[in-house]
Amino acid sequence: MTPAIDVRGLRVAYGTHTVLDGLDLEVAPGEVFALLGPNGAGKTTAISVLTTLLAATSGTVRVAGHDVASAAVEVRRRIALTGQSAAVDDMLTAQENLVMLGRLSGLSPRSAHIRADELLARFALADAASKRVKTFSGGMRHRLDLALSFVVVPEVLFLDEPTTGVDPRSRLDLWDVIRTLADAGTTVFLTTQYLEEADLLADRIAILDGGRIIETGTPAQLKALVGTDTVVVHDRDGAQLGELPTDGSIDGLRRVLDQIDDSGAAASVTLRRPTLDDVFLSLTGAPRDGARIPQEIA
Repeated sequence: MTPAIDVRGLRVAYGTHTVLDGLDLEVAPGEVFALLGPNGAGKTTAISVLTTLLAATSGTVRVAGHDVASAAVEVRRRIALTGQSAAVDDMLTAQENLVMLGRLSGLSPRSAHIRADELLARFALADAASKRVKTFSGGMRHRLDLALSFVVVPEVLFLDEPTTGVDPRSRLDLWDVIRTLADAGTTVFLTTQYLEEADLLADRIAILDGGRIIETGTPAQLKALVGTDTVVVHDRDGAQLGELPTDGSIDGLRRVLDQIDDSGAAASVTLRRPTLDDVFLSLTGAPRDGARIPQEIA
């Protein structure tokens, strides 16, 4: 099967400053793939190259079966891009935005109106169809921006931090939309600053640091890199006494509880599982505020 995205040795440099340094990644058709990294790691630069907006210094990039350098027009016909800022016209209504893009994409007036109505319903905007976009909330604007990406259904959808600045309720709604689109067969390439977002949405995740991919895997595989489950022990005043590793099994938990019983000091325990936050901070070397050094129970 031909990959939806195939990147080999991608390098982007500005003079002596290298942003991407030998990037290699492959995304399967219909996969939700998340690219994570610290600010300035090159996530947006990578998306700019993949969407033909920026020329690579070296390397090869193929999207939807076409080379982004030699067949940029063919790539653009098969992709859509939604960024951090909703690319909508504030002075037009939601329906007018969709109809206009439909006409620009080659649809007849009737087909453009039919497609607009379909998308307004699909993205829960039918009740706001005749309202000017300037009156929309942030979440509504982002849903409309996603809808615009699907006036002509793309093979590959690029989302560059699409939920930045969106309220929690609207973020959940957008997650549902993105997963629905992926389930219907669209490949989704996502960058995000919200690790929970990547954990819930992505089939696989790549972590970018220093211009290179330093680790790739499913969320579960990445979380397994930083250790097992941990039992966190608190005293009767709520102060943390320490942390004890466990394999998460019943026998493992019993062994940990036996140690706690022997100490006679614990009032409560909680089970803490590795998160993508742990993975990200461990692999990129960034410090974690308020990090505790694990210690044995006295």
